[in-house]
Amino acid sequence: MSDRKEPRGTVPTNRRNFLKAAGAGVGSAAVLAGLNGSATAASGEPIPIGCPAPLTGIVAADGIEFRRGLELAAEEINELGGILGRPVELHFVDTESKGDDVVIQAAQRLVDRQNVHALITGYNLETGTALFDVVADASIIAMHANTVAIHDETVKSEPDRLWGTFQIDPPEIFYGVGFLDFVKDIEAKGQFERPNNKIAIITGPGTYSVNIANAMRDNAANYGLEVSLYETVKVPISEWGPTLAKLRADPPAIIAVTHFYPQDQAQFMLQFANDPTNSLVYMQYGASLAAFRDVAGEATEGVVYATVIGALQDEIGKAFSKKYIARYGANSSPNSGGQTYQALHSYAVAAALAGGSGAPYEEEQNKAVANRLKNLIYRGPMGTYRCVPDTLSAYCYPSQTNDPSLGMPHIFSQVQDHKSDGVLIAPVPYDVASFKTPGWMKS
Repeated sequence: MSDRKEPRGTVPTNRRNFLKAAGAGVGSAAVLAGLNGSATAASGEPIPIGCPAPLTGIVAADGIEFRRGLELAAEEINELGGILGRPVELHFVDTESKGDDVVIQAAQRLVDRQNVHALITGYNLETGTALFDVVADASIIAMHANTVAIHDETVKSEPDRLWGTFQIDPPEIFYGVGFLDFVKDIEAKGQFERPNNKIAIITGPGTYSVNIANAMRDNAANYGLEVSLYETVKVPISEWGPTLAKLRADPPAIIAVTHFYPQDQAQFMLQFANDPTNSLVYMQYGASLAAFRDVAGEATEGVVYATVIGALQDEIGKAFSKKYIARYGANSSPNSGGQTYQALHSYAVAAALAGGSGAPYEEEQNKAVANRLKNLIYRGPMGTYRCVPDTLSAYCYPSQTNDPSLGMPHIFSQVQDHKSDGVLIAPVPYDVASFKTPGWMKS
């Protein structure tokens, strides 16, 4: 590392190397290599980054992947010289798959005890605003993937206070109509012919699941669909008999399960497979995790699922997934780990561009980092992260932009082999396969 120190608020002066590196590839490796200049090793004072995540409890399958994604990203960033020569140092607190109170306590502990410069996590089982007061009071950055509209509404209402809290994916409001558009598209392509005009919608009690279910219900008629069943189940749930009895008594063309716990979805498919209805089955998010296929096995083949933040199956996404699985094993889930992986990389770029990160209560410097994040266009394995200025959430492709290079894709996948990850079937240009009629459906 050079003895010459750059003052805070500036970046290394080797602009030629930066521009050359930035144009050499996609992602933070090229950018950080240029910004770090001659800092080939991260030997300065560590930059503490905190992660309040559900490492135990009902959604621990995701929480463990959030930790892994951060660990992998931190290793890569530090190998490149860290953030302007300072290594990233990770700190974790378990939120135990619980609600706002536990998430707030975990975040506060990371600020008070570890002096973290940023909080980066996937989702927690909270209202979607648990981090807001902690982050605003400490004047630091937070990046999360709670995927909720309440984030957008709250940030828009208090922009001068909530300048530092970013949602690294689009909110859930795009899921409902996005799914109906997907069905319309595969029908237009002749890949799916509905046996009737009925759709059954099954949700859990959480705001996220309910908002998606309500959007499907409220817009179904616009797509020529009649809601034959709208049911809210308790969570967690392992016995699906009563719900399945209703479905079998009045079989719909489409079953949409917006309750997202993978183990509960797996039990649904195991019990559904005993006497399946002639229905397309859609599962919200949870089916993207390896745990879903591990539990339900062959019963998962044919299931369609979606996420607004998932690993793509293009050159960048496949390279990441290969590296991730090689590191953490065949049962690991790049779709989950990639969320925090991409977030930390984008944070590192923004902080380097801002001349460094800020500790708690260093508002001016952290506002400089936030400004870089607001204006960053970052292409990683999950697609393009670009921030909506007044909500601090990611733009959604194709719902908010028709340019795939300017929005994070709402991707649809299908389990076509239970021994492998689902294949991406929409949207263009990210699709690598076509929808296949599930084996349980009549031709």
